[in-house]
Amino acid sequence: MSVATDNAHTETDSLDLFWMQRALELADHAASLGEVPIGALLVKDDQILGEGWNCPISSHDPSAHAEINALRAAARQLGNYRLLATTLYVTVEPCLMCIGALIHARVNDIVYAAREPKSGAVCSAFQILDLPQHNHRITARGGVMAEPAVARLQAFFRSRR
Repeated sequence: MSVATDNAHTETDSLDLFWMQRALELADHAASLGEVPIGALLVKDDQILGEGWNCPISSHDPSAHAEINALRAAARQLGNYRLLATTLYVTVEPCLMCIGALIHARVNDIVYAAREPKSGAVCSAFQILDLPQHNHRITARGGVMAEPAVARLQAFFRSRR
């Protein structure tokens, strides 16, 4: 597993920025519903397979994270729970639950915007992708459009106080 530093960028910068912009729009949608502003989408061959936003409050479902919703939509679209050769774009570093689902779905890459110091499972609170026990490896890149993602989160929580 390879986690790029938050300021490191690769040749895929323009694609990462393009797809992360869509994830930020999905985060805005979550915020408009009173949910924590996190958005995610799953891409394969430059096509969106599934999109999701946080909705555990409105759906009364603790597993309704943006990543899980994007995975569910993509699996329905493909008719398969294996989501091979895909990239997940998400506005916040995934948690333990979401990382587990991404591993089981066989997602190839994760690109996230903001770190999640309390529950992030890529590089912040946990480094789940580094564990040798997994039979599937995911590559992760962080820090893509982190500032606008953090600004959305801060504005959301500031409005709740």
